[in-house]
Amino acid sequence: MLSSLSTEDLIPVDHPIRRIRVVVEEVLARLDAEFDAMYADSGRRSVPPETLLKATVLMAMYSMRSERAFCERLNYDMLFKWFLDIPIDGKAFDPTTFTKNRQRVLDHEIADRFLSEVVIVAKLRRYTSSEHFSVDGTLLQAWASNKSFKPNEPGPGDDGGDGNGFKGRNAEVDFKGQKRSNKTHTSTTDPEAMLFRKSNAAAAELSYMGHLLIENRSGLIVDADLTQATGFAERQAAKTMLKRLPGTGRRRTVAADKSYDTRDFVADVRDLGFTPHVAQNTSNRRSAIDGRTTRHGGYEVSQRIRKRVEEPFGWIKTVGAGRKLRFIGQARNRAWFKIEAAVYNLLRICALDTATT
Repeated sequence: MLSSLSTEDLIPVDHPIRRIRVVVEEVLARLDAEFDAMYADSGRRSVPPETLLKATVLMAMYSMRSERAFCERLNYDMLFKWFLDIPIDGKAFDPTTFTKNRQRVLDHEIADRFLSEVVIVAKLRRYTSSEHFSVDGTLLQAWASNKSFKPNEPGPGDDGGDGNGFKGRNAEVDFKGQKRSNKTHTSTTDPEAMLFRKSNAAAAELSYMGHLLIENRSGLIVDADLTQATGFAERQAAKTMLKRLPGTGRRRTVAADKSYDTRDFVADVRDLGFTPHVAQNTSNRRSAIDGRTTRHGGYEVSQRIRKRVEEPFGWIKTVGAGRKLRFIGQARNRAWFKIEAAVYNLLRICALDTATT
């Protein structure tokens, strides 16, 4: 029997993925010039960069932990084929396609542009605020084991074994009593990852630090970044993201938690034209935020709304499968983090579109 069935016929008319696809294609259309510059006019045929970027969006939405697993599922998942405009009998591309094209994505800063264009689409729909923001950071585990964190200058007992002559792939290692720091040790798996712990009660892990800047009207991400995990990374990244915001003549506010309550950060943020609505940290110290800021009603509102920044962090770590990073090196993980932030915005934009219609 012959059949003229297509993937378009298999996707329900009211499926949310249809609204998401419309917004994704709207964003990709704004990036045509960048995509044209990425590839030569001659040579062998390649998978279009739009398809690879749409595939990355699918991986984020459906919690795919690896590109190989995604390509395997693409062979039999009709929804994935429909989203990528692949015929029902079309074969999935090889997972190494992502690897071969990743450097092009980094060189042309496609992840940065993709997030920026998603933010512009939200602004055109008047979903974003240009006056009130919130900032925060979170730890993301690096794709490296603590066993790979070895001395820069190995001593007699630092041969990588377990002390009994065994040097296998997964040898038992006891770090108890050893002094390890980022100054004297480096991960052999991911040299850019740094040992960091969230609090004195938490274990130190090889990590990177993700940063988000959201606007307070709809909770949409307006900027994102990923840096090495250090004690000053949150405040430095916050100032960098605030500097990247378009200038305005109005005084704006930025809310943050207690870790941002330092004299230098508050002064620098004020110099950038923002009123720092930072939570006061009065634990055995004097807060850099005084009554001149806290007496206003807007301060209390900012402190209540700033907690919404935890929503995209929670989505990225759970649905986006980003609690543990999947790439080696800051540049690759930063691009992945930016795309995850953009996908979160896409879902929020579609939800807001539905609520306003």
